[in-house]
Amino acid sequence: MLAGEGYDVIIVGRRPTVLADAIKWIGPQATAVTADCSDPSQVPAVAAAVGDREVDVLFNNAGAFISGDDATLTDLADRWRAVFESNVTSAVLLTESLRPKLRRPGARIILVSSIAAQRGGGGPYSAAKAALHGWAFDLATQLGPEGITANVIAPGFVTDSEFFNGRMTESGYESRVNASLLKKPGQPADIAEAVRWLAGPGGAFVTGQIINVNGGTVLGR
Repeated sequence: MLAGEGYDVIIVGRRPTVLADAIKWIGPQATAVTADCSDPSQVPAVAAAVGDREVDVLFNNAGAFISGDDATLTDLADRWRAVFESNVTSAVLLTESLRPKLRRPGARIILVSSIAAQRGGGGPYSAAKAALHGWAFDLATQLGPEGITANVIAPGFVTDSEFFNGRMTESGYESRVNASLLKKPGQPADIAEAVRWLAGPGGAFVTGQIINVNGGTVLGR
């Protein structure tokens, strides 16, 4: 989406095969960096790929719902740490490593949260996504005087993604669709359009906000 707007795009992820497929889809203006951004030793590879260029848009989309056996306190602690590292630590480390390279003024930081942050139901996933909200408010406050915005997109139920990894049932699908005021699921393009708006001229005066893209499943607050 941003590549189509003329941006040079660097995509970051843990799986080389997935990255290679994405590069084929995006086109020649995109490059890939294989890194786990929750690992401090791997994040510098992203800054190295950026080089001397300034960063116009930093889109933090990494994260996952991690299930597990919470039979013991150790198991519980391990799962909560894994969920927090995947959804929060990855975004924090990448953003802080690229913070000196953000364009001043004009850079945009966009974080991806979830409807679960506002209505619960996801245990550590809900808690981790909610943590992004408070951190985004800090970023907006700190970087606003430098002309940099920071916002969160909180999607509702979106189809055609890996999020449910075979966990979605027919009844689960129906209940999520019926919970939406529009009675339909979201599409990846819906999230992409929200990113396009925040990254473009229309988002220049928007910062410190949680942008709900959920079909009315959770109303604005």
